[in-house]
Amino acid sequence: MTSPRPRPDPSTTPSRPGPGPTPARPSDAADGALFDAIATEHATIYGYGIVSAHSVPEVNYLVSEAMAEHRNLREAAIALLEERGVAVPLPAAGYSLPMEVDTPAEAANLAVTMEQDGATAWRAVVEQATDQTVRAFGVTALTESAVTAARWRRVRGDAAITVAFPGGTE
Repeated sequence: MTSPRPRPDPSTTPSRPGPGPTPARPSDAADGALFDAIATEHATIYGYGIVSAHSVPEVNYLVSEAMAEHRNLREAAIALLEERGVAVPLPAAGYSLPMEVDTPAEAANLAVTMEQDGATAWRAVVEQATDQTVRAFGVTALTESAVTAARWRRVRGDAAITVAFPGGTE
């Protein structure tokens, strides 16, 4: 399962100002990984709106903390990419969810999936970064995604709430 993916609809107006279509993914591996991580953050922020709508009140604190964390990560990553002179991906007007979300349990599953996808995106930033500042930022973002995923696994009642190598398949 993956994080929410953009719905193809080129006629929608992006929520960030600027003319023209969404910028193309950069060909440079380091810039491309950061571009992908920002796109993942856009989708995750959208997805947390769905998680919020279906979560029980007892986990509202976790939803709001995760949303704030991802907004902060996104904005800081946008600044990093803009400092490099690279156009940033725009958020989509809407996203398709990787699963049905109608219950609190399904909302927690979506949250874990989004955090895992975030860890994968940030791990790619760490692996591809050629700039020490970007790499350090990627490590911080990867760690935050892993910790938030563990918190959601605890909500789900998982026996194991952490993984050995967040963002990887090993």
